[in-house]
Amino acid sequence: MYKLFIRPLFFLSDPEKAHYFTFTLLKLLHKIPGFSWFIQQLFTVNHPKLERKVFGITFKNPVGLAAGFDKNADLYNELSDFGFSFIEVGTVTPKPQEGNPKKRVFRLVSDEAIINRMGFNNIGVDHLVNNLKSEKRVIIGGNIGKNKDTSNETANSDYVICFEALYDYVDYFTVNVSSPNTPGLRSLQDKEPLKLLLSELQQLNKSKKAPKPILLKIAPDLTNEQLLDIIEIINETKLDGVIATNSSIHLRDDLKASDDKKNLVGGISGKPLKERSTEVIKFLADKSNKSFAIIGVGGIHSAADAMEKLNAGADLIQIYTGFIYEGPALIKEINNYLIKN
Repeated sequence: MYKLFIRPLFFLSDPEKAHYFTFTLLKLLHKIPGFSWFIQQLFTVNHPKLERKVFGITFKNPVGLAAGFDKNADLYNELSDFGFSFIEVGTVTPKPQEGNPKKRVFRLVSDEAIINRMGFNNIGVDHLVNNLKSEKRVIIGGNIGKNKDTSNETANSDYVICFEALYDYVDYFTVNVSSPNTPGLRSLQDKEPLKLLLSELQQLNKSKKAPKPILLKIAPDLTNEQLLDIIEIINETKLDGVIATNSSIHLRDDLKASDDKKNLVGGISGKPLKERSTEVIKFLADKSNKSFAIIGVGGIHSAADAMEKLNAGADLIQIYTGFIYEGPALIKEINNYLIKN
């Protein structure tokens, strides 16, 4: 039903406008008595075989919603009705920011992909905290970043501000230094600045009565040498894990889309990312001897894609572009497949 009727209607309009229309619609529908229960009955799968305990947290199933979909934590409870066991909100920055100029999201339908250059648009960490004060029905990850006008030399302070503000309201943190849409951000993945940032956050984390798991989200465009550096840093700073991977600024050569679309500036997600993200997961798992948790994300459009990520070494998975192209039935399809296999 989604792919036959609903998706074609959504795809008639600009992707960003369609996204916010969907949020408004879901908010309204969830005000109808019984709607939340109906959606849960339709899409949620509960089974002991699906449970995963990762970095000290028990997940009902391994499928989560990646950061960027619910940036401002406006809809996490409603989205959880579709069967997600965890939802990552953000990326959030200390101050509100508009992000890059519109139009900044583009569908590549023939490739089942999206190119975005959003640029950490969000309403700021105070707004996010206020939204997260509601009772939660789902595990929440907090994806934190820096404001565009914050220099890399002072970037650590932005991450600390977000960490402190969100500490009481999220179950784990993700440090995002891999978005391709904030100028200079990816240079924070370099060995020395990354080690300093993660060490500072871990020191702050250890000062708390109950430290929260911290993960690092990395780009798919890192070389093997850089990935080895990531493994070394994760082990040195005793971080809990890695999210592999963010969107890619490469991976354009085999696209079916027209040249004007395939050459758009921004990060590409969806099916073109599938193979490379799996390669990164397998490399990290093999070279680290699975010394830390891995959340796999990138190009998951089917249950087989999800299993591929898990077999490569992922402990959990996240979807985003696959959710847009395949619809909410994808979560149920993955979970039912995992029970049988």
